[in-house]
Amino acid sequence: MMIETVIFYVFAVATVISACAVVTVRNPVHAALFLVLTFFTSAVIWMLLEAEFLAISLVLVYVGAVMVLFIFVVMMLDINVARLREGFVRYLPLGLAVAVIMLLLMLSVVTSDVFVLEVGSEPLPKAADYSNTKALGAVLYTDYVFAFEIAAVILLVAIIAAIALTMRKRTQTKYQVPSEQIKVRKSDRLRVVKMPSVEE
Repeated sequence: MMIETVIFYVFAVATVISACAVVTVRNPVHAALFLVLTFFTSAVIWMLLEAEFLAISLVLVYVGAVMVLFIFVVMMLDINVARLREGFVRYLPLGLAVAVIMLLLMLSVVTSDVFVLEVGSEPLPKAADYSNTKALGAVLYTDYVFAFEIAAVILLVAIIAAIALTMRKRTQTKYQVPSEQIKVRKSDRLRVVKMPSVEE
């Protein structure tokens, strides 16, 4: 057995176990850490498939930024885990139905003719100067440029909506007005009271 096959099976098993742990552990922080492990093992599998750009972007974007934000939010919110588990049994049939549908979709994709190689054939080796990033950019900005622009517009709308939701004026919050603070006079803040002296 080739070393690439051994590495694939080891990290594939680790990916499946860590992904199952994400949805089964009770502590949200542990779930986020297991998701980080899932991303790392998936990145290794993508490296084996010669998709270097996707592997590096997965590590840098999701592990380096998104998961740090997830862990920060989970730890800051202090989620009541017992309250979250109250409706687990009620939504279990819906969750199982969605899981079965996703499993069937994945099986239909994997077992299609697109991924089946002819008997005895192997993938063509790439040249020494082949760049996965260059090939991905060439396809992304030529064949799928319209979909790429639509995705950019959707992300822009999402950013504007997030800013609009968080920057709205709250009536219960007290704000400081620096211009009014600068214009204050001594007589507005200080009053000298003259009192007669008292002899004992």
